Amino acid sequence: MTASRARLAGSTALVTGGSDGVGLEIVRMLADAGADVIMPVRNRAKGEAAIERIRETVRDARIVLHDLDLARLDSVDALTAGLREEAAIDICVLNAGVVLLGDRRRHLTADGFELHFQTNFLGHAALIRGILPLLERSRARVVVQTSIAAARARIDWNDLNGARRYSPYRAYAASKLALSLFGLELARRSGRITVNLSHPGVVPGTAIAAPVRALLPQDLVNWAVHRVGNAPATAAQTAFDAATSEADAPVMFAPSGPFGLWGAPVPRAPFRRFLDADAAARVWREVDRLLS
Repeated sequence: MTASRARLAGSTALVTGGSDGVGLEIVRMLADAGADVIMPVRNRAKGEAAIERIRETVRDARIVLHDLDLARLDSVDALTAGLREEAAIDICVLNAGVVLLGDRRRHLTADGFELHFQTNFLGHAALIRGILPLLERSRARVVVQTSIAAARARIDWNDLNGARRYSPYRAYAASKLALSLFGLELARRSGRITVNLSHPGVVPGTAIAAPVRALLPQDLVNWAVHRVGNAPATAAQTAFDAATSEADAPVMFAPSGPFGLWGAPVPRAPFRRFLDADAAARVWREVDRLLS
C-alpha cells in the first residue's frame, strides 16, 4: 500500500464485475488505498486469477471472493444473505455488465428477463435492496457505472424485455439508463447514502468495443487503442474518484476529453435524461413490482 493512498484504511468496498478489465483496475485502486474489498464474481477461477494479478502490484491487497451471477436472482439473494453479517460496507461500486452488440438474438435469463436488463440493472437493484440497511448504517457511497449510450436511451415501459422490438444496443443503453435513474432515486429516498455516477469513457479493449474492432483493420484498431479512448486504469479512475468524492450531492465523473470519450476524469453534469425525476420514480416502482 502506498502511504499517499492509505486514506481508505479501515473501510470495506464491494465491487461487482471486478475480475477483469476496468473492474479489476477499480479493485486494484481501492485495495491500494487501503480498503478491504469484497469481490463477487460469476467465475471463481477467474476471480482468483484477478487477485493474483492485483497482488503483483498491491502485495498486501485484502480481497475476498463471493459468488454472484447477476442474471440469477437466487444468486443475488444468496449473496445479500451472506453480506448481512458484514460490519459495514462503506463503498459499493455497481460495475458489472454485459453487452452483446454482435448478437442480434434476444437472450432471456432463468428468471425470464432480457439478459441486459437483468444483468446490468435489475440484478444490481436487487443487490442494493438486499444490503440497503447495511449501506445506510455505514453511510455508504454507491457508485453507478453508467455509459454514454444511456445519454440518448429510452425505456419502453410496455416492453421491458424487448419481446416486440429488440436491438442489443437499445437493450444495453436502456439498462444503463435504468440503473442510473435507480441510483439517483436511491440518493433521493435515502438520507444516509451518497450516490455518484461514473462514466469511464470509451475503452477500446472492452466488450462494448468488440463489434467495432471486428469491422476495422488491425492497424487502425492499434492506433485507436493508443490514441482514442481510455486504458482500463484511466477508465477505472472515474469510479475511484466517484467512490472517494466528498461531495454530498450526486456527481457524475467522466473523461475530460472531447465529448467525454477519453481523458482524465473530471466532475461533469449528469446526462439530461438522468435528471428526469418522474422516470426515476417509475424505475423505482418497477423494481418494487418486479422483485416483490
